[in-house]
Amino acid sequence: MTTGGSPRTTGVFYDDSYDRTLSAPGSKCATKGAEIVYDESIDKDPTALNGGGGIDPTTLPLDPSKGCTPVYPHSFLRVNTIFEVARQAGLNTAWSDKHLAYDLLNGPSGKGVADLYSPEIASVGSTVADIEAYDDVKVQAILHEIDGKDHSGTKNAPVPAIFGMNFQAVSVAQKTAGAGYVDAAGTPSAQLQEALTHTDQSLGKFVSELNKRGLSKDTTIIVTAKHGQSPVDPNKHQIVDSKIIPNLVNSVQPGLLAQATQDDVSLIWLTDSSKTNAVVAKLSANAAQANIGQIISGDELKQFFNDPQTDSRTPDIVVLPNQGVIYAKPTATKIAEHGGFSDDDTHVALLVSNPDLKASAVYTPVSTTQIAPSILQILNLNPQALQAVRAEKTQLLPGLSSNKGDE
Repeated sequence: MTTGGSPRTTGVFYDDSYDRTLSAPGSKCATKGAEIVYDESIDKDPTALNGGGGIDPTTLPLDPSKGCTPVYPHSFLRVNTIFEVARQAGLNTAWSDKHLAYDLLNGPSGKGVADLYSPEIASVGSTVADIEAYDDVKVQAILHEIDGKDHSGTKNAPVPAIFGMNFQAVSVAQKTAGAGYVDAAGTPSAQLQEALTHTDQSLGKFVSELNKRGLSKDTTIIVTAKHGQSPVDPNKHQIVDSKIIPNLVNSVQPGLLAQATQDDVSLIWLTDSSKTNAVVAKLSANAAQANIGQIISGDELKQFFNDPQTDSRTPDIVVLPNQGVIYAKPTATKIAEHGGFSDDDTHVALLVSNPDLKASAVYTPVSTTQIAPSILQILNLNPQALQAVRAEKTQLLPGLSSNKGDE
Protein backbone atom coordinates (compact mmCIF):
# COMPACT_ATOMS: atom_id res chain seq x y z
CA MET A 1 0.00 0.00 0.00
CA THR A 2 2.96 2.37 0.37
CA THR A 3 5.18 1.12 -2.47
CA GLY A 4 2.77 0.07 -5.20
CA GLY A 5 4.54 -3.26 -5.47
CA SER A 6 4.38 -6.93 -4.54
CA PRO A 7 7.16 -9.02 -2.97
CA ARG A 8 8.52 -9.45 -6.49
CA THR A 9 9.92 -5.92 -6.30
CA THR A 10 9.78 -4.99 -2.60
CA GLY A 11 11.66 -8.10 -1.48
CA VAL A 12 9.42 -8.27 1.59
CA PHE A 13 7.30 -11.39 2.10
CA TYR A 14 6.40 -11.33 5.78
CA ASP A 15 7.61 -9.98 9.11
CA ASP A 16 9.30 -13.37 9.49
CA SER A 17 11.14 -14.44 6.35
CA TYR A 18 14.57 -15.44 5.06
CA ASP A 19 17.46 -14.09 3.00
CA ARG A 20 20.13 -16.37 1.57
CA THR A 21 22.74 -13.59 1.38
CA LEU A 22 22.43 -12.12 4.87
CA SER A 23 23.80 -13.44 8.14
CA ALA A 24 22.16 -14.11 11.48
CA PRO A 25 22.35 -11.60 14.36
CA GLY A 26 25.50 -12.10 16.41
CA SER A 27 27.08 -14.42 13.83
CA LYS A 28 29.83 -11.98 12.79
CA CYS A 29 28.86 -13.00 9.24
CA ALA A 30 30.57 -16.37 9.63
CA THR A 31 27.78 -17.97 7.59
CA LYS A 32 25.23 -16.77 5.03
CA GLY A 33 21.52 -17.44 5.11
CA ALA A 34 19.43 -15.96 7.89
CA GLU A 35 15.90 -15.82 9.21
CA ILE A 36 14.74 -12.21 8.99
CA VAL A 37 12.43 -11.20 11.84
CA TYR A 38 11.03 -7.69 12.03
CA ASP A 39 8.56 -7.63 14.90
CA GLU A 40 8.62 -6.73 18.60
CA SER A 41 11.65 -8.98 19.11
CA ILE A 42 13.95 -6.29 17.69
CA ASP A 43 12.85 -3.68 20.27
CA LYS A 44 15.23 -2.76 23.04
CA ASP A 45 12.36 -3.56 25.40
CA PRO A 46 9.22 -5.10 23.82
CA THR A 47 7.37 -4.85 27.15
CA ALA A 48 7.49 -1.04 27.02
CA LEU A 49 5.03 1.01 24.97
CA ASN A 50 7.94 2.92 23.42
CA GLY A 51 9.81 -0.32 22.73
CA GLY A 52 12.56 0.73 25.10
CA GLY A 53 13.30 3.79 23.02
CA GLY A 54 14.51 2.20 19.82
CA ILE A 55 15.55 -0.84 17.83
CA ASP A 56 18.28 -3.02 19.33
CA PRO A 57 20.92 -3.39 16.58
CA THR A 58 22.22 -6.64 18.10
CA THR A 59 18.93 -8.33 17.17
CA LEU A 60 19.17 -7.40 13.48
CA PRO A 61 20.41 -9.51 10.57
CA LEU A 62 23.83 -8.63 9.22
CA ASP A 63 24.96 -7.80 5.69
CA PRO A 64 28.32 -9.38 4.78
CA SER A 65 28.50 -7.24 1.62
CA LYS A 66 28.42 -4.04 3.69
CA GLY A 67 31.01 -4.70 6.34
CA CYS A 68 28.77 -7.02 8.37
CA THR A 69 26.59 -4.08 9.40
CA PRO A 70 23.07 -4.48 10.86
CA VAL A 71 20.17 -4.39 8.39
CA TYR A 72 17.46 -2.10 9.73
CA PRO A 73 13.94 -2.68 8.40
CA HIS A 74 14.04 0.38 6.13
CA SER A 75 17.22 -0.91 4.50
CA PHE A 76 15.62 -4.28 3.86
CA LEU A 77 13.03 -2.72 1.55
CA ARG A 78 14.26 -2.73 -2.05
CA VAL A 79 12.09 0.09 -3.41
CA ASN A 80 10.99 3.56 -2.36
CA THR A 81 7.72 4.52 -0.68
CA ILE A 82 5.07 7.23 -1.10
CA PHE A 83 6.49 8.86 2.01
CA GLU A 84 9.91 9.28 0.41
CA VAL A 85 8.40 10.74 -2.77
CA ALA A 86 6.37 13.21 -0.70
CA ARG A 87 9.38 14.23 1.41
CA GLN A 88 11.44 14.82 -1.73
CA ALA A 89 8.67 17.18 -2.87
CA GLY A 90 9.00 19.13 0.38
CA LEU A 91 5.84 17.75 1.99
CA ASN A 92 5.35 16.62 5.58
CA THR A 93 4.56 12.96 6.29
CA ALA A 94 3.43 10.97 9.32
CA TRP A 95 2.29 7.45 10.18
CA SER A 96 1.43 5.38 13.24
CA ASP A 97 1.77 1.60 13.40
CA LYS A 98 2.18 -1.29 15.82
CA HIS A 99 5.92 -2.07 16.06
CA LEU A 100 9.17 -0.11 15.91
CA ALA A 101 9.89 -2.44 12.98
CA TYR A 102 7.58 -0.26 10.88
CA ASP A 103 10.74 1.74 10.33
CA LEU A 104 10.29 -0.25 7.11
CA LEU A 105 7.91 2.50 5.93
CA ASN A 106 10.76 4.99 5.89
CA GLY A 107 12.02 3.29 2.73
CA PRO A 108 15.66 2.76 1.75
CA SER A 109 16.52 6.39 2.48
CA GLY A 110 15.47 5.88 6.09
CA LYS A 111 13.82 9.32 6.00
CA GLY A 112 10.39 8.82 4.43
CA VAL A 113 8.18 9.34 7.47
CA ALA A 114 8.92 12.62 9.19
CA ASP A 115 6.78 11.71 12.23
CA LEU A 116 6.75 7.93 12.67
CA TYR A 117 4.97 6.88 15.86
CA SER A 118 4.99 3.16 16.59
CA PRO A 119 3.82 2.30 20.10
CA GLU A 120 4.61 -1.36 20.75
CA ILE A 121 1.46 -3.48 20.67
CA ALA A 122 3.25 -6.37 22.38
CA SER A 123 3.50 -4.24 25.52
CA VAL A 124 -0.27 -4.16 26.10
CA GLY A 125 -2.86 -6.80 26.95
CA SER A 126 -4.43 -9.08 24.36
CA THR A 127 -8.17 -8.64 24.94
CA VAL A 128 -10.27 -6.73 22.43
CA ALA A 129 -10.77 -3.99 25.04
CA ASP A 130 -6.99 -3.77 25.57
CA ILE A 131 -6.40 -3.37 21.85
CA GLU A 132 -9.16 -0.77 21.48
CA ALA A 133 -7.43 1.28 24.19
CA TYR A 134 -4.14 0.79 22.35
CA ASP A 135 -5.70 1.97 19.08
CA ASP A 136 -7.00 5.04 20.95
CA VAL A 137 -3.40 6.07 21.67
CA LYS A 138 -2.66 6.17 17.95
CA VAL A 139 -5.99 7.86 17.18
CA GLN A 140 -5.00 10.69 19.51
CA ALA A 141 -1.69 11.00 17.65
CA ILE A 142 -3.54 11.47 14.35
CA LEU A 143 -5.87 14.04 15.92
CA HIS A 144 -2.83 16.00 17.07
CA GLU A 145 -1.45 15.93 13.54
CA ILE A 146 -4.74 17.17 12.09
CA ASP A 147 -4.45 20.04 14.58
CA GLY A 148 -1.03 21.06 13.25
CA LYS A 149 1.07 19.34 15.90
CA ASP A 150 3.40 16.34 15.96
CA HIS A 151 2.01 13.01 17.21
CA SER A 152 2.68 13.97 20.83
CA GLY A 153 0.76 17.22 20.55
CA THR A 154 3.70 19.11 22.06
CA LYS A 155 5.33 20.55 18.92
CA ASN A 156 3.92 22.56 16.04
CA ALA A 157 4.18 20.89 12.63
CA PRO A 158 2.57 21.29 9.20
CA VAL A 159 -0.48 19.07 8.72
CA PRO A 160 1.00 16.05 6.90
CA ALA A 161 0.35 15.60 3.20
CA ILE A 162 0.19 11.84 3.85
CA PHE A 163 -0.69 10.47 7.26
CA GLY A 164 -2.71 7.75 8.91
CA MET A 165 -2.56 4.69 11.09
CA ASN A 166 -3.08 0.96 11.43
CA PHE A 167 -6.07 -0.19 13.51
CA GLN A 168 -5.64 -3.51 15.33
CA ALA A 169 -8.91 -4.09 17.20
CA VAL A 170 -10.83 -5.68 14.33
CA SER A 171 -7.95 -8.02 13.48
CA VAL A 172 -7.62 -9.16 17.09
CA ALA A 173 -11.37 -9.67 17.40
CA GLN A 174 -11.37 -11.76 14.22
CA LYS A 175 -8.71 -14.07 15.66
CA THR A 176 -9.71 -14.32 19.32
CA ALA A 177 -11.43 -17.46 20.58
CA GLY A 178 -15.04 -16.69 21.45
CA ALA A 179 -15.10 -13.77 19.02
CA GLY A 180 -14.67 -13.82 15.24
CA TYR A 181 -17.55 -14.52 12.89
CA VAL A 182 -20.50 -16.71 13.86
CA ASP A 183 -21.34 -18.09 10.41
CA ALA A 184 -20.16 -18.43 6.81
CA ALA A 185 -22.04 -15.26 5.87
CA GLY A 186 -19.64 -13.21 8.00
CA THR A 187 -22.03 -12.24 10.76
CA PRO A 188 -19.81 -10.69 13.45
CA SER A 189 -19.80 -11.92 17.03
CA ALA A 190 -20.57 -9.41 19.79
CA GLN A 191 -16.85 -8.78 20.39
CA LEU A 192 -16.11 -8.32 16.70
CA GLN A 193 -19.09 -6.00 16.31
CA GLU A 194 -17.78 -3.97 19.23
CA ALA A 195 -14.36 -3.71 17.55
CA LEU A 196 -15.95 -2.67 14.25
CA THR A 197 -18.08 -0.05 16.01
CA HIS A 198 -15.12 1.30 17.98
CA THR A 199 -12.99 1.60 14.84
CA ASP A 200 -15.86 3.28 12.99
CA GLN A 201 -16.20 5.80 15.80
CA SER A 202 -12.46 6.48 15.62
CA LEU A 203 -12.76 7.23 11.91
CA GLY A 204 -15.62 9.55 12.83
CA LYS A 205 -13.28 11.43 15.16
CA PHE A 206 -10.91 12.02 12.25
CA VAL A 207 -13.70 13.32 10.03
CA SER A 208 -15.00 15.56 12.80
CA GLU A 209 -11.56 17.05 13.46
CA LEU A 210 -10.93 17.60 9.74
CA ASN A 211 -14.27 19.41 9.54
CA LYS A 212 -13.41 21.51 12.58
CA ARG A 213 -10.09 22.54 11.02
CA GLY A 214 -11.62 23.26 7.60
CA LEU A 215 -9.56 20.49 5.98
CA SER A 216 -12.29 18.13 4.76
CA LYS A 217 -12.43 19.36 1.16
CA ASP A 218 -8.67 19.07 0.87
CA THR A 219 -8.47 15.55 2.31
CA THR A 220 -8.99 12.19 0.66
CA ILE A 221 -9.61 9.39 3.14
CA ILE A 222 -8.73 5.81 2.23
CA VAL A 223 -9.98 2.96 4.42
CA THR A 224 -8.76 -0.54 3.63
CA ALA A 225 -6.93 -3.49 5.18
CA LYS A 226 -3.51 -5.07 4.84
CA HIS A 227 -5.18 -8.48 4.82
CA GLY A 228 -8.26 -10.42 5.77
CA GLN A 229 -8.42 -13.42 8.09
CA SER A 230 -9.14 -17.05 7.28
CA PRO A 231 -11.47 -18.78 7.86
CA VAL A 232 -14.52 -16.55 8.09
CA ASP A 233 -16.68 -19.68 8.41
CA PRO A 234 -16.01 -21.02 11.95
CA ASN A 235 -17.01 -24.52 10.85
CA LYS A 236 -13.93 -24.70 8.62
CA HIS A 237 -11.48 -23.80 11.39
CA GLN A 238 -8.80 -26.43 12.00
CA ILE A 239 -5.44 -26.24 13.77
CA VAL A 240 -2.75 -28.42 12.17
CA ASP A 241 0.55 -28.99 13.98
CA SER A 242 3.12 -26.55 12.59
CA LYS A 243 5.88 -29.17 13.04
CA ILE A 244 4.46 -31.50 10.39
CA ILE A 245 5.74 -29.70 7.29
CA PRO A 246 9.23 -28.89 8.72
CA ASN A 247 9.61 -32.54 9.74
CA LEU A 248 8.62 -33.71 6.26
CA VAL A 249 11.16 -31.35 4.67
CA ASN A 250 13.97 -32.53 6.91
CA SER A 251 13.03 -36.17 6.29
CA VAL A 252 14.23 -35.65 2.72
CA GLN A 253 17.62 -34.59 4.05
CA PRO A 254 18.60 -33.61 7.61
CA GLY A 255 18.96 -29.85 7.95
CA LEU A 256 17.33 -29.19 4.59
CA LEU A 257 14.85 -26.70 6.03
CA ALA A 258 16.32 -23.22 6.24
CA GLN A 259 13.10 -21.49 7.28
CA ALA A 260 9.38 -22.20 7.38
CA THR A 261 7.06 -19.26 7.96
CA GLN A 262 3.62 -20.63 8.73
CA ASP A 263 0.14 -19.30 9.48
CA ASP A 264 -2.60 -20.19 7.02
CA VAL A 265 0.22 -20.61 4.54
CA SER A 266 3.65 -22.25 4.67
CA LEU A 267 6.55 -20.41 3.04
CA ILE A 268 9.51 -22.76 2.77
CA TRP A 269 13.15 -21.85 2.18
CA LEU A 270 15.64 -24.70 1.71
CA THR A 271 19.34 -24.86 2.47
CA ASP A 272 19.72 -26.68 -0.86
CA SER A 273 17.32 -25.48 -3.55
CA SER A 274 18.25 -28.40 -5.81
CA LYS A 275 16.17 -30.58 -3.49
CA THR A 276 12.97 -28.64 -4.24
CA ASN A 277 11.38 -31.33 -6.38
CA ALA A 278 12.16 -34.01 -3.80
CA VAL A 279 10.52 -31.92 -1.08
CA VAL A 280 7.48 -31.28 -3.26
CA ALA A 281 7.17 -35.02 -3.83
CA LYS A 282 7.41 -35.73 -0.10
CA LEU A 283 4.81 -33.08 0.73
CA SER A 284 2.50 -34.35 -2.00
CA ALA A 285 2.74 -37.88 -0.68
CA ASN A 286 1.78 -36.63 2.77
CA ALA A 287 -0.76 -34.01 1.72
CA ALA A 288 -3.54 -35.53 3.82
CA GLN A 289 -1.44 -35.49 7.01
CA ALA A 290 -0.50 -31.83 6.53
CA ASN A 291 -3.92 -30.82 5.17
CA ILE A 292 -2.29 -29.46 2.03
CA GLY A 293 -4.52 -28.02 -0.66
CA GLN A 294 -1.90 -26.84 -3.16
CA ILE A 295 1.88 -26.79 -3.51
CA ILE A 296 3.48 -24.03 -5.58
CA SER A 297 7.07 -24.30 -6.81
CA GLY A 298 9.19 -24.09 -9.95
CA ASP A 299 7.66 -22.40 -12.97
CA GLU A 300 4.32 -21.94 -11.22
CA LEU A 301 6.02 -20.08 -8.36
CA LYS A 302 7.69 -17.75 -10.86
CA GLN A 303 4.26 -16.60 -12.03
CA PHE A 304 3.89 -14.90 -8.63
CA PHE A 305 7.42 -14.12 -7.48
CA ASN A 306 11.01 -13.97 -8.66
CA ASP A 307 12.97 -17.12 -9.32
CA PRO A 308 14.36 -18.43 -5.99
CA GLN A 309 17.49 -19.45 -7.90
CA THR A 310 18.28 -15.78 -8.54
CA ASP A 311 16.42 -13.91 -5.78
CA SER A 312 17.85 -14.42 -2.30
CA ARG A 313 14.48 -13.84 -0.62
CA THR A 314 11.97 -15.82 -2.65
CA PRO A 315 10.87 -19.03 -0.92
CA ASP A 316 11.54 -22.28 -2.75
CA ILE A 317 8.06 -23.61 -2.05
CA VAL A 318 4.71 -22.13 -1.04
CA VAL A 319 2.20 -24.50 0.56
CA LEU A 320 -1.45 -23.51 0.63
CA PRO A 321 -3.46 -25.57 3.12
CA ASN A 322 -7.07 -26.57 2.77
CA GLN A 323 -9.47 -23.73 3.50
CA GLY A 324 -9.71 -23.03 7.23
CA VAL A 325 -6.45 -24.73 8.22
CA ILE A 326 -4.00 -22.83 10.42
CA TYR A 327 -0.50 -24.17 11.01
CA ALA A 328 0.23 -23.60 14.70
CA LYS A 329 0.93 -25.36 17.98
CA PRO A 330 -1.77 -27.97 18.68
CA THR A 331 -2.73 -25.96 21.78
CA ALA A 332 -3.25 -22.71 19.84
CA THR A 333 -6.58 -21.02 20.51
CA LYS A 334 -6.64 -18.52 17.64
CA ILE A 335 -9.59 -19.00 15.32
CA ALA A 336 -8.25 -17.24 12.22
CA GLU A 337 -4.95 -16.22 10.62
CA HIS A 338 -3.60 -14.59 7.49
CA GLY A 339 -0.84 -14.86 4.91
CA GLY A 340 -2.46 -17.26 2.49
CA PHE A 341 -3.97 -16.81 -0.95
CA SER A 342 -7.62 -17.52 -0.11
CA ASP A 343 -10.46 -15.07 -0.75
CA ASP A 344 -10.86 -14.68 3.01
CA ASP A 345 -7.23 -13.47 3.17
CA THR A 346 -7.06 -11.36 0.05
CA HIS A 347 -10.50 -9.85 -0.52
CA VAL A 348 -10.58 -6.73 1.66
CA ALA A 349 -12.71 -3.61 1.81
CA LEU A 350 -11.48 -0.51 -0.01
CA LEU A 351 -13.23 2.81 0.49
CA VAL A 352 -12.04 6.13 -0.95
CA SER A 353 -13.81 9.27 0.24
CA ASN A 354 -13.53 12.91 -0.79
CA PRO A 355 -16.26 15.60 -0.98
CA ASP A 356 -15.56 15.99 -4.73
CA LEU A 357 -16.21 12.29 -5.43
CA LYS A 358 -19.70 11.10 -6.27
CA ALA A 359 -20.87 8.13 -4.23
CA SER A 360 -20.52 4.99 -6.34
CA ALA A 361 -19.37 1.38 -6.30
CA VAL A 362 -16.52 0.31 -8.57
CA TYR A 363 -16.74 -3.31 -9.67
CA THR A 364 -13.48 -3.38 -11.61
CA PRO A 365 -11.07 -5.79 -9.87
CA VAL A 366 -8.33 -3.83 -8.14
CA SER A 367 -5.34 -4.49 -5.90
CA THR A 368 -4.15 -2.67 -2.81
CA THR A 369 -0.89 -2.05 -4.71
CA GLN A 370 -2.88 0.54 -6.70
CA ILE A 371 -3.35 2.70 -3.61
CA ALA A 372 0.21 4.06 -3.58
CA PRO A 373 0.32 5.55 -7.09
CA SER A 374 -3.22 6.87 -6.62
CA ILE A 375 -2.16 8.75 -3.49
CA LEU A 376 0.66 10.41 -5.40
CA GLN A 377 -1.72 11.30 -8.23
CA ILE A 378 -4.12 12.89 -5.73
CA LEU A 379 -1.23 14.98 -4.40
CA ASN A 380 -0.29 16.00 -7.96
CA LEU A 381 2.95 14.06 -7.65
CA ASN A 382 4.18 11.62 -10.28
CA PRO A 383 3.06 8.01 -9.61
CA GLN A 384 5.98 6.88 -11.77
CA ALA A 385 8.33 8.19 -9.08
CA LEU A 386 7.65 4.89 -7.31
CA GLN A 387 10.16 2.26 -8.40
CA ALA A 388 7.73 -0.62 -7.86
CA VAL A 389 5.06 1.11 -9.95
CA ARG A 390 7.49 1.37 -12.85
CA ALA A 391 8.69 -2.22 -12.47
CA GLU A 392 5.24 -3.81 -12.10
CA LYS A 393 3.33 -1.31 -14.26
CA THR A 394 0.91 -0.74 -11.38
CA GLN A 395 -2.19 1.15 -12.46
CA LEU A 396 -4.12 3.89 -10.66
CA LEU A 397 -7.36 3.03 -8.90
CA PRO A 398 -10.19 3.57 -11.40
CA GLY A 399 -12.77 6.30 -10.97
CA LEU A 400 -10.68 8.71 -8.91
CA SER A 401 -9.84 12.32 -9.63
CA SER A 402 -7.28 14.53 -7.98
CA ASN A 403 -8.44 17.56 -6.07
CA LYS A 404 -7.74 19.63 -9.18
CA GLY A 405 -9.98 17.44 -11.29
CA ASP A 406 -7.20 15.63 -13.19
CA GLU A 407 -8.11 12.02 -13.92
